[in-house]
Amino acid sequence: MNSTVVTNPGKILDFKIIDTKIEGKTENACIRLEFLSESVVNIRFSQSTPFDEQSYAVVGKGKPVKIEHAVSDSEISIGTSKVKVKIDPQTTKITFFNADGLVLNEDEAGLGTTWIGEQVTTYKKLQKDERFIGLGEKTGPLDRRGKGYQHWNTDAFGYGPDSDPIYCSIPFYIGVHEAGCYGIFFDNSHKTFFNFGASNNRFTSFSADAGEMNYYFIGGNTVAEIIRNYSWLTGTMEMPPLWSLGYQQCRYSYYPDKEVSTLAKTFRDKNIPADTIVLDIHYMDAYKIFSWHPQHFSNPDSLIAELKLLGFEVVVMCDPGIKAEKGYGPYDEGVAQDLFIKYPDGENYTGQVWPGWCHFPDFTKAETREWWAKWLKAYSDKGINGYWNDMNEIATWGQMLPDNLVFDFEGKPATSRKGRNIFGHTMARSTYEGAKQNLNGKRPFNLTRSGYAGIQRYAAVWTGDNVSYDEHMMLGVRLVNSMGLSGIPFAGYDVGGFVGEASSKLFARWISIGALSPFFRGHTMINSRDSEPWAFGEETEQVARNYIRLRYQLLPYIYSCFYEASQTGMPVQRSLAIDYTNEPNVYKHTYHHQYLFGPNILVAPVESDKELARVFLPSGKWHYLFTGKIYEGNQEIIVDCPTHKLPIFVKGGAIIPMQEPAENTKVKQSTLHLHVYSGEENSVFEYYSDDGESFDYQGGIHCLRKIEYNPAQNKITIGVQEGSYASPIKTLKIILHGFNKSEATINSKATKLQGEKLELFLPLEKFDPLYEPDTMGSEDVLTAIIPFGKDEIVVQL
Repeated sequence: MNSTVVTNPGKILDFKIIDTKIEGKTENACIRLEFLSESVVNIRFSQSTPFDEQSYAVVGKGKPVKIEHAVSDSEISIGTSKVKVKIDPQTTKITFFNADGLVLNEDEAGLGTTWIGEQVTTYKKLQKDERFIGLGEKTGPLDRRGKGYQHWNTDAFGYGPDSDPIYCSIPFYIGVHEAGCYGIFFDNSHKTFFNFGASNNRFTSFSADAGEMNYYFIGGNTVAEIIRNYSWLTGTMEMPPLWSLGYQQCRYSYYPDKEVSTLAKTFRDKNIPADTIVLDIHYMDAYKIFSWHPQHFSNPDSLIAELKLLGFEVVVMCDPGIKAEKGYGPYDEGVAQDLFIKYPDGENYTGQVWPGWCHFPDFTKAETREWWAKWLKAYSDKGINGYWNDMNEIATWGQMLPDNLVFDFEGKPATSRKGRNIFGHTMARSTYEGAKQNLNGKRPFNLTRSGYAGIQRYAAVWTGDNVSYDEHMMLGVRLVNSMGLSGIPFAGYDVGGFVGEASSKLFARWISIGALSPFFRGHTMINSRDSEPWAFGEETEQVARNYIRLRYQLLPYIYSCFYEASQTGMPVQRSLAIDYTNEPNVYKHTYHHQYLFGPNILVAPVESDKELARVFLPSGKWHYLFTGKIYEGNQEIIVDCPTHKLPIFVKGGAIIPMQEPAENTKVKQSTLHLHVYSGEENSVFEYYSDDGESFDYQGGIHCLRKIEYNPAQNKITIGVQEGSYASPIKTLKIILHGFNKSEATINSKATKLQGEKLELFLPLEKFDPLYEPDTMGSEDVLTAIIPFGKDEIVVQL
């Protein structure tokens, strides 16, 4: 190798093993390998010392780990009971093995880790039939084999189905092959590049323009376990406020205040559930954050109070640009306290965006985060609990953010080459922490367009300025699936599309899919047609009403899934690659949009112009939601999919807690509907509830109940309540799908099961003379109603 062109670490000259790590020097670099847990290993190469220990992504502290190691002239090995690592001291080639001694991942011999100038790259051998999934908010297919991507957060207005990069940088992927699976997280916030065998048949690689080679190898026996281990490393979300899981309505922009009032009243008049109205930039005075337009929103306190009486929360747009205008408080304070990003000569950077020429807060500085929290109090004092971080890539007119801007980086300055990809992350952190500080124990809702690995700790992520056509609707599903694979459980897209104008059929289809996504918001841009659920005619309005109502019926199930996400990082919207990793159909382009909503509901998104859908059902048994027909899994089927009927299936053995439809999440309900679907395999679901608005749940004031279905014993067990929350639920309605029983014994008491027809949706026969009412499962579901206390409930069928 010509060392004047490409430099590699060279031979290991000296090393020592200290507890869980190896540290050493090679001919051209420093190396460190450290086990943070039994399954997570940090590998670092640097041409300078000491290593840069600062990370905005990693929060997982090292766990006690039992290490075994061995040293010979030809090999240095170190490992745990789950992951073993071998290093060749002659080449520093690294190989990772699972507990069975099978190779999971290895450096490409002859390439390994190298530098070309400042650029550092690690090359990995392509394993036989290896697939690559995840990588965060990336367009393209589920299986990224043969593709290349870069991370450089970009304001990507109206991006195309293959555009790259867009708004978010999550440099974490999962490799899958016949020996098992593994994860790689490359924690370097410079511009990074990932090559999964694009334009070559030899290697996969990840590289950065500058900085260290600092990556984490993440082991696990399953994709789900890898996601949990990654989420331990980069943190999990806190529980969101319940209202944020309802339907949110946005437009660029609703103004003046009378239009906002009318919007809220129309939702209530039309009996369409909704919880949130989002105010875009026109609520501000001259687009200046922390201000209100003196004519359009002359009395925001009165407006917010009126909306709260109607059961609505308010989310406000928060752009980072601070108008450079003397007399404007945030500007004056920011200049006086030296809180803005600056040029190397000390002058504050000025870029043009909505308010005009602006400075931009340096959120890598603790003083800036404190200042931001102080100004956010102007919103929380008015009763605003929701925040929308936009334009934080950083977006400026001209799209040429200078590379030489200086960020503080907690007292260790670096340029925007390192800071650009974490600006949105640190802004979201500042907003979340500031809002949390100001809300006196209430949970804030925080949404961001831009972020970096670990963003799930601070915000939900939406997919930015999407476009109103079918291909973009399907792309949005894949983006959310991919973010779920990458540790971001709370994600979604603008229903109906932000750019352009949706047709009535497209909006109807989009809102039916969006109702079964983690973040559910309708949104459209200025100078386009109205895009509220009633704006497309009566039939589409009824379809929208039905799916929004279904969303609200599913909230006990959805909220429980968010609790799981807060504990383990498991996404709410789950690519089939998580549970059905080795089923090849999962990766076919025909089916790679499909996902599980929570553990039990299979959604097959389909374009708006199709009346028939081809669906892949993974292994197991599946109940068609609309008829109760049971299908054997591991097959491809064709189903009708008229505009009002999105293909939805329920897994055999599923346990799904539901409730009655409600106009918003503040409606307290006393009956829980527990749907159980017949199946052949044991299943478990953890039902969770709390007050939906405070952090008291972290102190044990919650309700957690383990629900098990054992088909071999024909038994359903609802465990004793964990936690001290006094739930408003007093009655349990058990609803059995696909069971041929007339009686059950409930807590040793014989109980007759009642046959019942459960109408799923409000009728559509006004629009379709051949319309047949949809029932939830079948016309012969069996039900029983019993008290719902805190003690164990055993249902013997």
